[in-house]
Amino acid sequence: MTATADAVRAFRERLALPGLVDVHTHFMPERVLAKVWDHFDSVGPLTGVPWPITYRHEEEQRVALLREFGVRAFTSMLYPHKPQMAAWLNSWAADFAARTPDCLHTATFFPEESAGAYVRRAVEAGARVFKAHLQVGAYDPNDEALEPVWGLLAEAGIPIVIHCGSGPVPGKHTGPGPVAALLARYPRLALVVAHMGMPEYADFLDLAERYERVHLDTTMAFTDFAEQFSTFPEAELGRLADLGDRILLGTDFPNIPYPYDHQLAALERLGLGDGWLRAVCHDNGARLFGLD
Repeated sequence: MTATADAVRAFRERLALPGLVDVHTHFMPERVLAKVWDHFDSVGPLTGVPWPITYRHEEEQRVALLREFGVRAFTSMLYPHKPQMAAWLNSWAADFAARTPDCLHTATFFPEESAGAYVRRAVEAGARVFKAHLQVGAYDPNDEALEPVWGLLAEAGIPIVIHCGSGPVPGKHTGPGPVAALLARYPRLALVVAHMGMPEYADFLDLAERYERVHLDTTMAFTDFAEQFSTFPEAELGRLADLGDRILLGTDFPNIPYPYDHQLAALERLGLGDGWLRAVCHDNGARLFGLD
């Protein structure tokens, strides 16, 4: 990985960054991650594009790689696909954060009667970011079982990274409609739209312009891989520049089919300037999570 680490280091040094803040990385129990990798191994027939996992390593090596890349803070994005799973995942994530100080304590939820209680426990235990995956979980974010969750997180101001765009394949509750309805009821939610809302980029930029606490993460967007099936519209680059204080670096590490530095190179070739890159790759995330 020396070439990748060298490329990332050169990127950081050129921009005089103290490190990277990556809001979208995946750590989860090994047997759960193995099933996720099995899914990506078979995703080619769904997308028409093979999806090899570049960083298919043991947990300790994956953490070491992020540190070698100069990532000063990252997340353990994990998510349930059925009831009675989220609380267990949260317990694992709390332990992972306790033994991995550069990981932002991450938690998750699912629409079920117990959601409000275990989300409150996670918040009281120090959770700093939540993950919601509408595609995998196949749930409507406006499910009434989630009312206590959204109310608590809006009041606490804790960011929620939400996979709500219809990429790489649409789900029953993906797309901008359900999220727009959610924000109309909870306008103070600190939502972080994963993957820039791919492929409904323009619609999710609309929501970010309308709601001041909505952010978008760059995960896989603009890369050669994503551009094959979900091209970012050139006409939206001006709005992307204008929202530079609410775009956050995300990568999907380790579940990416290319080296880590390619995400950074894809952002740089947008041509939005060094100030924009500094904000996206470090300053915005550091501010959102109070790292400084």
